[in-house]
Amino acid sequence: MTPTITAFEQSPDRGRGLARDMRVRWALEEAGQPYAVRLVSFSEMKKPAHLALHPFGQIPTYEEGGLALFESGAIVFHIAERHPGLLPDAANGRARAITWMFAALNTVEPPILDRGIAMILEHDKPWFEARLPVLDERVRVRLGELSRRLGAADWLDDAFSAGDLLMVTVLRRLSGSTLLDEYPNLVGYVARGEARPAYQRAFADQLAVFTAGDASRGRNG
Repeated sequence: MTPTITAFEQSPDRGRGLARDMRVRWALEEAGQPYAVRLVSFSEMKKPAHLALHPFGQIPTYEEGGLALFESGAIVFHIAERHPGLLPDAANGRARAITWMFAALNTVEPPILDRGIAMILEHDKPWFEARLPVLDERVRVRLGELSRRLGAADWLDDAFSAGDLLMVTVLRRLSGSTLLDEYPNLVGYVARGEARPAYQRAFADQLAVFTAGDASRGRNG
Protein backbone atom coordinates (compact mmCIF):
# COMPACT_ATOMS: atom_id res chain seq x y z
CA MET A 1 0.00 0.00 0.00
CA THR A 2 1.33 3.45 -0.95
CA PRO A 3 1.93 5.56 2.16
CA THR A 4 0.65 9.12 2.45
CA ILE A 5 2.63 11.84 4.18
CA THR A 6 1.57 15.36 5.07
CA ALA A 7 3.42 18.56 4.23
CA PHE A 8 2.83 22.29 4.48
CA GLU A 9 0.48 23.73 1.91
CA GLN A 10 2.52 26.94 2.18
CA SER A 11 5.86 26.12 3.75
CA PRO A 12 7.43 28.93 5.79
CA ASP A 13 10.86 27.98 4.41
CA ARG A 14 9.79 29.08 0.90
CA GLY A 15 10.84 25.84 -0.77
CA ARG A 16 14.34 25.55 0.71
CA GLY A 17 13.73 22.00 1.93
CA LEU A 18 14.06 22.82 5.63
CA ALA A 19 10.63 21.59 6.69
CA ARG A 20 10.65 18.16 8.30
CA ASP A 21 8.64 16.47 5.56
CA MET A 22 11.85 16.73 3.52
CA ARG A 23 13.44 14.09 5.77
CA VAL A 24 10.61 11.66 5.10
CA ARG A 25 10.54 12.38 1.37
CA TRP A 26 14.29 11.75 1.16
CA ALA A 27 14.05 8.49 3.11
CA LEU A 28 11.28 7.20 0.85
CA GLU A 29 13.29 8.15 -2.23
CA GLU A 30 16.39 6.38 -0.87
CA ALA A 31 14.26 3.30 -0.24
CA GLY A 32 12.75 3.50 -3.73
CA GLN A 33 9.23 3.63 -2.33
CA PRO A 34 6.37 5.55 -3.97
CA TYR A 35 4.35 7.85 -1.73
CA ALA A 36 1.50 10.34 -1.84
CA VAL A 37 1.51 13.77 -0.24
CA ARG A 38 -1.45 15.49 1.35
CA LEU A 39 -0.93 19.22 1.78
CA VAL A 40 -2.35 20.86 4.88
CA SER A 41 -2.79 24.50 5.80
CA PHE A 42 -1.78 25.96 9.16
CA SER A 43 -5.42 26.11 10.21
CA GLU A 44 -6.06 22.49 9.17
CA MET A 45 -3.08 21.36 11.25
CA LYS A 46 -4.95 22.42 14.39
CA LYS A 47 -8.25 20.77 13.53
CA PRO A 48 -9.43 17.41 14.95
CA ALA A 49 -8.78 15.41 11.77
CA HIS A 50 -5.08 16.30 11.73
CA LEU A 51 -4.72 16.24 15.51
CA ALA A 52 -5.89 12.63 15.41
CA LEU A 53 -2.75 11.91 13.38
CA HIS A 54 -0.37 14.33 15.10
CA PRO A 55 -1.40 15.33 18.64
CA PHE A 56 0.86 18.39 18.53
CA GLY A 57 -0.61 19.75 15.30
CA GLN A 58 2.57 19.62 13.22
CA ILE A 59 3.89 17.93 10.08
CA PRO A 60 4.86 15.45 8.82
CA THR A 61 2.58 12.52 9.45
CA TYR A 62 2.73 9.11 7.81
CA GLU A 63 -0.24 6.86 7.03
CA GLU A 64 -0.02 3.37 5.60
CA GLY A 65 -2.97 1.04 5.89
CA GLY A 66 -4.07 1.12 9.51
CA LEU A 67 -0.79 2.65 10.71
CA ALA A 68 -0.46 6.37 11.47
CA LEU A 69 2.86 7.84 12.65
CA PHE A 70 4.13 11.28 13.57
CA GLU A 71 7.61 12.71 14.34
CA SER A 72 10.01 12.77 11.41
CA GLY A 73 12.69 10.71 13.16
CA ALA A 74 10.25 7.94 14.02
CA ILE A 75 8.91 7.92 10.47
CA VAL A 76 12.40 7.74 8.96
CA PHE A 77 13.25 4.89 11.33
CA HIS A 78 10.09 3.04 10.33
CA ILE A 79 11.00 3.37 6.65
CA ALA A 80 14.63 2.39 7.27
CA GLU A 81 13.64 -0.73 9.20
CA ARG A 82 11.36 -1.99 6.47
CA HIS A 83 13.30 -1.22 3.31
CA PRO A 84 16.97 -1.72 2.36
CA GLY A 85 19.34 1.15 1.82
CA LEU A 86 19.13 3.18 5.02
CA LEU A 87 20.44 0.82 7.72
CA PRO A 88 23.38 -1.61 7.50
CA ASP A 89 22.68 -5.33 7.51
CA ALA A 90 25.28 -6.06 10.19
CA ALA A 91 23.89 -5.72 13.72
CA ASN A 92 26.66 -3.49 15.09
CA GLY A 93 26.63 -1.18 12.08
CA ARG A 94 22.85 -0.99 12.31
CA ALA A 95 23.04 -0.04 15.98
CA ARG A 96 25.61 2.68 15.27
CA ALA A 97 23.47 4.13 12.46
CA ILE A 98 20.49 4.30 14.82
CA THR A 99 22.69 6.00 17.41
CA TRP A 100 23.54 8.69 14.86
CA MET A 101 19.84 9.16 14.14
CA PHE A 102 19.27 9.95 17.81
CA ALA A 103 22.39 12.14 17.93
CA ALA A 104 21.21 14.23 15.00
CA LEU A 105 17.82 14.96 16.54
CA ASN A 106 18.64 15.01 20.26
CA THR A 107 22.16 16.47 20.42
CA VAL A 108 22.93 18.47 17.27
CA GLU A 109 19.53 19.85 16.30
CA PRO A 110 18.40 21.50 19.60
CA PRO A 111 20.99 24.34 19.67
CA ILE A 112 20.55 24.90 15.93
CA LEU A 113 16.79 25.06 16.33
CA ASP A 114 17.05 27.39 19.33
CA ARG A 115 19.17 29.75 17.26
CA GLY A 116 16.78 29.58 14.33
CA ILE A 117 13.74 30.34 16.47
CA ALA A 118 15.53 33.28 18.08
CA MET A 119 16.44 34.68 14.66
CA ILE A 120 12.77 34.63 13.67
CA LEU A 121 10.96 35.54 16.87
CA GLU A 122 13.45 37.55 18.91
CA HIS A 123 15.45 39.59 16.39
CA ASP A 124 13.61 42.78 17.38
CA LYS A 125 13.93 42.23 21.14
CA PRO A 126 16.32 44.37 23.20
CA TRP A 127 18.22 41.33 24.44
CA PHE A 128 18.76 39.73 21.03
CA GLU A 129 22.17 41.21 20.21
CA ALA A 130 23.56 40.03 23.54
CA ARG A 131 21.97 36.59 23.27
CA LEU A 132 22.96 35.74 19.70
CA PRO A 133 26.69 35.17 20.43
CA VAL A 134 25.69 32.75 23.19
CA LEU A 135 23.43 30.83 20.81
CA ASP A 136 26.14 30.84 18.14
CA GLU A 137 28.69 29.42 20.57
CA ARG A 138 26.37 26.59 21.58
CA VAL A 139 26.03 25.66 17.92
CA ARG A 140 29.80 25.89 17.40
CA VAL A 141 30.42 23.48 20.27
CA ARG A 142 28.29 20.81 18.61
CA LEU A 143 29.65 21.50 15.14
CA GLY A 144 33.21 21.27 16.41
CA GLU A 145 32.54 17.94 18.08
CA LEU A 146 30.83 16.59 14.97
CA SER A 147 33.58 17.89 12.71
CA ARG A 148 36.27 16.16 14.76
CA ARG A 149 34.38 12.88 14.69
CA LEU A 150 33.70 13.01 10.94
CA GLY A 151 37.28 13.94 10.08
CA ALA A 152 38.07 13.16 6.45
CA ALA A 153 35.38 10.46 6.13
CA ASP A 154 32.54 10.74 3.66
CA TRP A 155 29.88 9.55 6.10
CA LEU A 156 29.50 9.18 9.85
CA ASP A 157 30.02 5.43 9.96
CA ASP A 158 31.35 3.91 6.76
CA ALA A 159 28.40 3.85 4.29
CA PHE A 160 25.57 6.37 4.02
CA SER A 161 22.73 5.60 6.43
CA ALA A 162 19.59 7.08 7.97
CA GLY A 163 21.92 8.66 10.53
CA ASP A 164 23.55 10.71 7.77
CA LEU A 165 20.18 11.53 6.24
CA LEU A 166 18.93 13.08 9.47
CA MET A 167 22.24 14.76 10.27
CA VAL A 168 22.45 16.42 6.85
CA THR A 169 18.90 17.75 7.15
CA VAL A 170 19.70 19.11 10.60
CA LEU A 171 22.87 20.87 9.41
CA ARG A 172 20.99 22.37 6.47
CA ARG A 173 19.03 24.42 9.01
CA LEU A 174 22.14 26.59 9.26
CA SER A 175 21.75 27.78 5.67
CA GLY A 176 21.79 31.55 5.66
CA SER A 177 24.39 31.73 8.43
CA THR A 178 28.16 31.43 8.19
CA LEU A 179 28.53 29.03 11.10
CA LEU A 180 28.80 25.88 9.02
CA ASP A 181 31.44 27.52 6.79
CA GLU A 182 33.84 27.40 9.73
CA TYR A 183 33.98 23.60 9.32
CA PRO A 184 34.93 22.72 5.73
CA ASN A 185 34.53 18.98 6.25
CA LEU A 186 30.93 19.52 7.38
CA VAL A 187 30.27 21.74 4.36
CA GLY A 188 31.51 18.91 2.15
CA TYR A 189 29.47 16.39 4.12
CA VAL A 190 26.24 18.32 3.54
CA ALA A 191 27.11 18.78 -0.13
CA ARG A 192 27.56 15.02 -0.53
CA GLY A 193 24.14 14.44 0.98
CA GLU A 194 22.53 17.04 -1.27
CA ALA A 195 24.20 15.48 -4.33
CA ARG A 196 22.54 12.11 -3.80
CA PRO A 197 19.96 11.42 -6.53
CA ALA A 198 17.33 10.50 -3.92
CA TYR A 199 17.84 13.85 -2.20
CA GLN A 200 17.57 15.67 -5.50
CA ARG A 201 14.27 13.96 -6.30
CA ALA A 202 12.85 14.72 -2.85
CA PHE A 203 13.97 18.36 -3.01
CA ALA A 204 12.45 18.82 -6.47
CA ASP A 205 9.13 17.42 -5.28
CA GLN A 206 8.88 19.67 -2.24
CA LEU A 207 10.05 22.70 -4.23
CA ALA A 208 7.32 22.05 -6.78
CA VAL A 209 4.72 22.53 -4.01
CA PHE A 210 6.04 25.98 -3.21
CA THR A 211 6.42 26.93 -6.87
CA ALA A 212 2.85 25.86 -7.65
CA GLY A 213 1.53 27.72 -4.63
CA ASP A 214 3.50 30.82 -5.50
CA ALA A 215 2.15 30.77 -9.07
CA SER A 216 -1.40 30.33 -7.77
CA ARG A 217 -1.01 33.28 -5.42
CA GLY A 218 0.30 35.33 -8.31
CA ARG A 219 -2.71 34.52 -10.46
CA ASN A 220 -5.06 35.36 -7.62
CA GLY A 221 -3.25 38.47 -6.52
